[in-house]
Amino acid sequence: MIKVGEVLISDDIRDKEFVCNLEKCKGACCVEGDFGAPLEEEELAILEEIYPKVKKYLSPEGRKEIEKNGKHAIDDEGELCTPVIGGRECAYAIYDKKGILKCGIEQAYNDGKISWKKPISCHLYPIRITQKKKFEALNYHKWHICSPACALGKELQVPVYKFLKDPLIRKYGKAWYAELVNIIETPES
Repeated sequence: MIKVGEVLISDDIRDKEFVCNLEKCKGACCVEGDFGAPLEEEELAILEEIYPKVKKYLSPEGRKEIEKNGKHAIDDEGELCTPVIGGRECAYAIYDKKGILKCGIEQAYNDGKISWKKPISCHLYPIRITQKKKFEALNYHKWHICSPACALGKELQVPVYKFLKDPLIRKYGKAWYAELVNIIETPES
């Protein structure tokens, strides 16, 4: 276990290798699972604010789900999450021309329409954050649908913490990330 500030980081984030391989998995993380992507409380206001600019990027089914049931949902454990269409894909997910699921929010961001990339849980995947009373725990979430990402990460020799540099900086800041890298990469004497 690695500790940086009030954040505990699983050794797997240092030791496992991972690089998303959308050509192989087709964005399965946007459609698999029981519920949508986890959301943080402060993200709810952001979803409200950006929805008018994002909705044109979404599928008709995604817009219908959001407009009927809201811009977020609550899972069986009472946690905030993105809504899903018919128990399947995230309402914010869109299919590209190759049939790969991508994020409509992220597409609006890439097109310069909004300044928020996507929910942090999506940006940080395969890291999942567990909120504790006095700290956060970052754990590597191993999922069979990501085996192509694990294989590509191993081939390219990219550990999880390097693959997720940008979202880790987005969540915790440059100084925090620099400290994480220093702890991981400084040999013990």
